[in-house]
Amino acid sequence: MGGSEPGLDLSQLGSTLRTARTDQGLSVGALSRRAQVSSGLISQLERGHGNPSFLTLSRLAEALHVPLGHFLQDVPHGAAGGMVVRADQRKKLVLPEDHLVYELLTPNLSGKLEVLRTRVPAGWNNRERPFAHPGEECVHLLSGSLEVTVGIEQFELDEGDSITFDSSVPHWWENSSDESAVIIGSVTPPSF
Repeated sequence: MGGSEPGLDLSQLGSTLRTARTDQGLSVGALSRRAQVSSGLISQLERGHGNPSFLTLSRLAEALHVPLGHFLQDVPHGAAGGMVVRADQRKKLVLPEDHLVYELLTPNLSGKLEVLRTRVPAGWNNRERPFAHPGEECVHLLSGSLEVTVGIEQFELDEGDSITFDSSVPHWWENSSDESAVIIGSVTPPSF
């Protein structure tokens, strides 16, 4: 991950996590059991400490019945209103442990379409935690290379390639190269 990317605002993440947990009347222990994430880590995250991985946030989101995008964070000066999302005002989810960076290109997740720009670091994959959500997805590779598996089919994407598929079929990405890959992903309906 480049040095210019801001890190995850752990205090904002902690507040979002605590609010989602308490709104559902869950104790830290109950969320721990439901998410299979240690109580200590959840407490640490809620206090604005720790370094969550994609797997950890994914498990917490699933256990709280919220999309992973629930943890997207406004940049300090806020997102642009209306139809335009300025490059420096995108909502982001930066996962330092995994070196993943998600940026929301649509104004929010309440419309009929979700578009994300994602930097997938070298060596990263989510084979252990594949994505699966209702709808259709299109992934366009801006740079690098990426292996996309949809169900039992595997596809090698090179710069400029796109793939469109039924996103209810379990799918995952792997970047086995030595360089980051950057993708634009469009999903309808929003599911992140």
